[in-house]
Amino acid sequence: MSLDFEKLTVYGKSFSGFTPDKEALLLEVGSQIKPYLAAVTDEFYQQLATIPETASFLEGRVEGLKKTHRLWMEGLFTGPYDKDFTAQMFKVGDVHVKVKLPVEFMAGAMTLINNRLFTLIVETFGDDKQYCARTIAAVNSVTGFSLLVMQQSYQASSLAEELEKFLKISGMSRTLFTNLALAYRDK
Repeated sequence: MSLDFEKLTVYGKSFSGFTPDKEALLLEVGSQIKPYLAAVTDEFYQQLATIPETASFLEGRVEGLKKTHRLWMEGLFTGPYDKDFTAQMFKVGDVHVKVKLPVEFMAGAMTLINNRLFTLIVETFGDDKQYCARTIAAVNSVTGFSLLVMQQSYQASSLAEELEKFLKISGMSRTLFTNLALAYRDK
């Protein structure tokens, strides 16, 4: 699939309010937040373990998932938040489709992550209410941006899987399907 990640980056940032000043703030607070991210990841997976529906997705994979999760979380505070970051988030969504992760798990997981990160930010910067509020807004924007891109990927990957199933069941070639789709695009 050919995708313009630069365009998706602009689109995602506009919906999440992920502005250059918020990017700069995340980079600024990163050194203070990063030492706690392993604990945030551990708590996140402890929470997931209490949800019966997540068990089959975690079984035998928690340590590897934690490593990937920690790296992603560090990326939230180190940037850059460019087309390569967007491509990486897109790939995360694609992987979630391949393992048949229900789409609602991504939004639910992001909520759990934000809950813990927001608490950490209050604990770290709570004496300065304005700075704390700005930092929470920045974290909310970067995680919202990440989720939006993952969901875009999830949708594209899900549609591609469904198309492959349809082509296999119907016996229709991809070329014929593409030609038909093009013929009826503007009708």
